[in-house]
Amino acid sequence: MHVSLGALPESLPPLQMSAPVIGALVGFIVLLFGRKLFWLCVAAVGFAAGVEVAPHLVQHPSPLLALTFALVLGFVGALLAMFLQKIAIGIAGFVAGGRLALAVAAAFMGNAQQYYWLTFIVGGVIGAILLLILFDWALIFLSSVVGAYLIQAVVALPPTGTAILFTVLVIVGVLIQAGTLRRSRVVVAEQ
Repeated sequence: MHVSLGALPESLPPLQMSAPVIGALVGFIVLLFGRKLFWLCVAAVGFAAGVEVAPHLVQHPSPLLALTFALVLGFVGALLAMFLQKIAIGIAGFVAGGRLALAVAAAFMGNAQQYYWLTFIVGGVIGAILLLILFDWALIFLSSVVGAYLIQAVVALPPTGTAILFTVLVIVGVLIQAGTLRRSRVVVAEQ
């Protein structure tokens, strides 16, 4: 199977390639270690939100501006995670839930863009509530979804291949992080 960065022509300058490459690398780390590196998971959600929000705030943002939005929101997310953990948990759940709701709406509704903000807000509220109530498991699932999303965003595949890749990445992320959680709980119980 040949995987290419199809959406990224070879003639792009390094700055334009940096956002997807950074996103994929951060996605890989978040996919496998999102629960342990909570601050990085929140930063990755901020990064993904920055990439998503930039075109809605500025029409046709330059690659530098899109990368700046992504990095600033990622940095704010990381600061929130370190200093205001409960608030950061709610915000991370809100943004990740909103992103997931948009992805689901886009997959099943033809006019999903028409209800962009409503879908994002409803998904965000559900994501925030879930993350606050079921912190470890919600963080494992949401970090796996965010990591898979960031990785699959740079891989050019047909829609079915993208869906399969996304699903496999989420499952792998959940299984690896759940195994790590189980091992850490066994160690705590033995002490």
